[in-house]
Amino acid sequence: MHIDEVSHRSVISGCNFKIGMINVAQLNLYTHLLLAGNNFIRFARKTLPFRAEKDSADAAGVPSLLFNEWPNFITERSFCYNNAMALHTKTLRTRVKDKHAKQLSQWAFEVNQVFNAANELTANYAWVPIPGVGYMNCNTSEFDLNKELRGIRAERGLTIGAATVQSVIAQHAKSRRQFKKNKLQWRCSSGSKRALGWIPFKAAGVKLVNGQIRFCGEVFGIWDSYDLSKYELGTGSFSQDARGRWYFNTTVKVETKPGEGLAAVGIDLGLKTVATCSDGEKLDRRRITDEFAERMAKAQRANKTHLIKTIHARIKNSRQDALHKFTTTMAENYGAIFVGDVSSRKLVKTRMAKSVLDTGWGMLKTQLEYKAIARSVVFEVVNERNTTQTCSCCRSISDSSPKGRVGLGIREWTCHECGAVHDRDVNAARNILALGHERLAGGIPYLCAQAAAAG
Repeated sequence: MHIDEVSHRSVISGCNFKIGMINVAQLNLYTHLLLAGNNFIRFARKTLPFRAEKDSADAAGVPSLLFNEWPNFITERSFCYNNAMALHTKTLRTRVKDKHAKQLSQWAFEVNQVFNAANELTANYAWVPIPGVGYMNCNTSEFDLNKELRGIRAERGLTIGAATVQSVIAQHAKSRRQFKKNKLQWRCSSGSKRALGWIPFKAAGVKLVNGQIRFCGEVFGIWDSYDLSKYELGTGSFSQDARGRWYFNTTVKVETKPGEGLAAVGIDLGLKTVATCSDGEKLDRRRITDEFAERMAKAQRANKTHLIKTIHARIKNSRQDALHKFTTTMAENYGAIFVGDVSSRKLVKTRMAKSVLDTGWGMLKTQLEYKAIARSVVFEVVNERNTTQTCSCCRSISDSSPKGRVGLGIREWTCHECGAVHDRDVNAARNILALGHERLAGGIPYLCAQAAAAG
């Protein structure tokens, strides 16, 4: 369906523009990409080669748009993308030297006391009996907790700062809202249910001095692999891992540098291969847990707790390394990334739980999302229902396509409708890519309604 002329008012800048003889679905896709950022525009220019004729409509305040000069139009009108430096928030994690573990562990114990005190108050005031009315939920707020616990440092002789106490209370209130509970789990400082050390801080509470972190009157040496002197430190925390190692985590503002990729890619997540791209590239599954299974069994039989934690850490680091390399390549080489919405949470309740957890789907999607944001890349999670059964060439569900559990062993199949031969995972990834384009194309309800009425 083509239209002769469309006038659309931008929700961003209020500019009017007029476009001649373009496809409505293409216009929807192009405008949706435009609203999200400059890299979307580069992606759209590559994939949607629109053309329009210039005329003298500028004088009337409705400029005609030549699509191959679109970035110039944006610059002149300040339409979407501000040429000023765009920033995004990034979390940096550096390891603290082991000699400071004793001091940090003491502060972590004090943080647990504050957290448990707040937890006790919210539990006691959760349901208060009112004569003649019944029980009323008080919903103790962060403000109320700060008032109740303002003297806890003097009462218990705590050495952590007042700002840290406020940060702990703020996190407690946030977690209660998130999980919709009046009482959370206690933070134990010892025993089998010991909570890993955690010390939050505010931006004003930390300072970088000669490559070291100053916090609460103490100076902590770190392995500064990021050169933190280049950044302004924000809120964050000191955190402990299962092996007792401490880390300094802080948020910083960094410049958003658009990636060079212009093409789009669909990614199908699976168990035989962790990820399969629509262009045929695959991330093969490395059975990391099985590789360390024998060493793990020996350590468990010998009751070597420290060695067990070390092996778990190596498994985690190996998995993260493979996923980081893959996701970084995707974010740098593509302008739009679409991933299927396969749920790890549901599949871990089945007999495939070990394989699902070993692939790290959730970690992969999380990495893709924040790396796409850092490079102004489109990232969308789409509904992947029937993407394996549907032919990516003719869009029909053939009788020969793999279906259900019986079809899990079918890796290649031929469509009876069009005769196309498909790799199971690549076909699903191509359908995910097509669904991603359809989602972006539905960005302007007014034009969609016009197209439907004209069709």
